[in-house]
Amino acid sequence: MLIVDDLDGPVKMGFMQVRKMCRSVRWAAGLFAALFMLPCRPVQATAPDDVLAARRGWRWLTTKAYLPPDFDQQVFDSLWQHWEEPARTEAERAGPEDRRRLTFARYGLTENPDRPDGVALQYVANGNGGWSMNCLACHTGKVAGKVVLGAPNSLYALQTLTDDVRLAKLQLGKPFAHMDKGALLYPLGGSIGTTNAVMFGKILMTYRDPDLGVHVRGLPTGLLHHDHDAPAWWNVKKKKRLYADAFVPKNHRALMQFLLIPSNGPDKFRAWEKEYQDILAWIESLEPPQYPWSVDRALADAGELVFRKHCAECHGTYGRSGSYPERVVAIEEVGTDRVRFDSLDAASRAAYGGSWFTRIDQLETVLEPAGYVAPPLDGIWASAPYLHNGSVPTLWHLFHPEQRPVVWQRDEDGYDRERVGLVVRQFDKLPADVTDPRQKRRYFDTRLPGKSAQGHDFPDRLSPDEKRQVLEYLKTL
Repeated sequence: MLIVDDLDGPVKMGFMQVRKMCRSVRWAAGLFAALFMLPCRPVQATAPDDVLAARRGWRWLTTKAYLPPDFDQQVFDSLWQHWEEPARTEAERAGPEDRRRLTFARYGLTENPDRPDGVALQYVANGNGGWSMNCLACHTGKVAGKVVLGAPNSLYALQTLTDDVRLAKLQLGKPFAHMDKGALLYPLGGSIGTTNAVMFGKILMTYRDPDLGVHVRGLPTGLLHHDHDAPAWWNVKKKKRLYADAFVPKNHRALMQFLLIPSNGPDKFRAWEKEYQDILAWIESLEPPQYPWSVDRALADAGELVFRKHCAECHGTYGRSGSYPERVVAIEEVGTDRVRFDSLDAASRAAYGGSWFTRIDQLETVLEPAGYVAPPLDGIWASAPYLHNGSVPTLWHLFHPEQRPVVWQRDEDGYDRERVGLVVRQFDKLPADVTDPRQKRRYFDTRLPGKSAQGHDFPDRLSPDEKRQVLEYLKTL
């Protein structure tokens, strides 16, 4: 299980692969020497190119600021002064370390044990006291209280963080950054753990020509704002296409879309391209985390047979001979919330497909996708909540569509081993005393546009026993 807390070096991947390779080389050398009665010398193994690239990718992600800082340390340290009650009083009474812990918990941030400057893992120190967001903001978070690299950050509270930062800057007389300004015009996310990422990309592309030159030719139109749940990064290596509708061919340039702020011109994208090749190598080096608790093997074995019969056609098979079909399921068939599907028109997709981002790839951009792609399920136990909008808190709820909660609230570190997913409180509606927008974002309300938990009713074909079996089997992937 790739967990930051258990690693002790600045490079967070590749170590196990290199160690395994070194052990194999030494074992073979020792056997050769024993057979031929020759003295055995230690063999120095050189890391493969993909391992070296992945190491560099991790370093780029965690040490290089590709975006201007969102705030500085002074702003971060004063954020608690702008919290709603009773959070503000709790922070005021806390000591510095506890206050820092409360601040990280509020915004879904995690510590980086290898960074002496104290900047969260989801940000990079820019060298002048500033915190610049990196890709891990959405793509690395906690699962059952442990930081898991590549796991969706289901606690990231980008909108709340930005709102609080703006208040702190006003009090301190500091200028607004690009995120502070953008959030005044466009929503960043309606619930913690989700972002308006698809519209971010559409807005940013509006101000670029095909060669990524910056222009100002009117405001973005046709914006259909909605929340999206980040996918698990350890499954990227299985994919040829990206995003919920699989309209984008996978390549390293696709990872760079969210760098399209006006201060980053075409020259920077070309200069950074090799670095993002390394970053993609790091992403594709990630392995799915193993379920850390006991599994009923007999139940799981029975579940594998049921899964292969009813689920593998879309989600693939697993194990040494497994394969992933990357099948796109028609929107009418899958029946899940279609706001994400409707949010990009053919013109928007064509603008991306005709740009610098796709000129190196043989795969074409899909202008009119049929629906949503059925994702790989490796490490699915660690990627709650479920569906593309993060509307279903556990796999059990996914298997029981009629019992999915209308409104739910998760805790920070709990894990529901029986239902496989988040520990949640369920409500028929948003509690009447929850009025502050920052408090509301801690509840997932499936009645809101783009947040429906309906659809994916395929488990209804299974008996109660078959559902239990498949649920147990999914823990093993």
